[in-house]
Amino acid sequence: MRGLFCTFGAQIFDMRAAIITIGDEILIGQTVDTNSGYIAKSLDQIGIQTAEMISISDQRDHIMSTLQTYQDQVDVVLITGGLGPTKDDITKKTLCDYFDDELVRDAKVLAHVTTLIESHFKRPITDLNRDQALVPSRATVLHNAYGTAPGMWMQKGKTVYISLPGVPYEMKGLMENEVVPRLAAAFKRPFIVHRHVLTYGVGESLLAERIAEWENALPDEIKLAYLPSPGRVRLRLSARGSDKAALESAIQLQVDALAPIIADCLVGFDEEETIEVSVGRLLSGAGLTVAAAESCTGGVIASMLTSVAGSSAYFRGGAVTYATDTKVSVLQVSNQVIDHHSVVSTAVAEEMALGARRLFSADYAVASTGNAGPSKGDADAEPGTVCVAIAGPEGVVSDTFFFGQPREKVVRRAANKALEMLRFEILKNVK
Repeated sequence: MRGLFCTFGAQIFDMRAAIITIGDEILIGQTVDTNSGYIAKSLDQIGIQTAEMISISDQRDHIMSTLQTYQDQVDVVLITGGLGPTKDDITKKTLCDYFDDELVRDAKVLAHVTTLIESHFKRPITDLNRDQALVPSRATVLHNAYGTAPGMWMQKGKTVYISLPGVPYEMKGLMENEVVPRLAAAFKRPFIVHRHVLTYGVGESLLAERIAEWENALPDEIKLAYLPSPGRVRLRLSARGSDKAALESAIQLQVDALAPIIADCLVGFDEEETIEVSVGRLLSGAGLTVAAAESCTGGVIASMLTSVAGSSAYFRGGAVTYATDTKVSVLQVSNQVIDHHSVVSTAVAEEMALGARRLFSADYAVASTGNAGPSKGDADAEPGTVCVAIAGPEGVVSDTFFFGQPREKVVRRAANKALEMLRFEILKNVK
């Protein structure tokens, strides 16, 4: 079941997990499964590799066959969903069938459910609520501090099965407070070390060409993954082994060699280092402020900037001047400029940026105007055409881009490009 390997240290077990989400609401697209991603990330942080994720229906036979599929094939199976008080939540009963067990009422769970219902919701407890305290008799009960459905830890053969409620904040609380500490204590695990390198403004294929020689020289123990999204590519370097310090040192050596090769598009090294975080750090570090004037991006640039904690220190405000006449009335864009150059033009983008910088008394202002599609709208510009301008203490710069379609991609890439240009201007002017 377990594959042995040797990377930067002694021979150790490579632990593998499977994640099962239960619920017809996921399979029909009514609910998006965010639980699996959170669980997988939590496992990765303690050296457990997720081998598979699967979503299945609320049917006993389907649940039984899926549990059987993973027995002795992975070390841990994590299950979310199907633990509510209603009759269609059948996970606990099915687990009893699978483990040849029976449901018993757990006194501690019942006391917790009673307190939660009577103290917080100010109503008497019902029989359905009491049934939340029913658990398989041989299960280790995991305390759910945020809800009525407890977690459960069971084992069959060589595989540990952990059942968690599907409500995301309840699942997260159980993972953090119960599951991760228990798994860390129960198993000897490798270290899994990742380092992220975030780039903007260079496509995946061009980036791959640029770093081909560096990539080909990577040690076999270090794996590289390209994680592209609109306007940016995140590079992830990963290694597993028993010596964490050796892993981190080996990866850092490769990052140090990579940085000069991509210096012009390198934004940061942290997994959470987005372009908006990088821009915010530059602005706050220099004591500068920024404003936004948006048309085709419809407030996305401002939303990105203000998504960063502490952005109130540097974000002055934004104006979504979607209609042509509001560009004139709010930002004082000249009618003559619009008539001569069209509303989708660098000339209009520049006047929007200058107007926003003046309106909000900001050091910098970023502006967007374009045609996100699918039709041409007020201008003759082809769908996907976007003009971006940055106004700052040293003047105003602008450029025109063509992002193709669909509309959603155009908006996201335009917002990313605007912040990329803003970052470049700040770096150019801040000493």
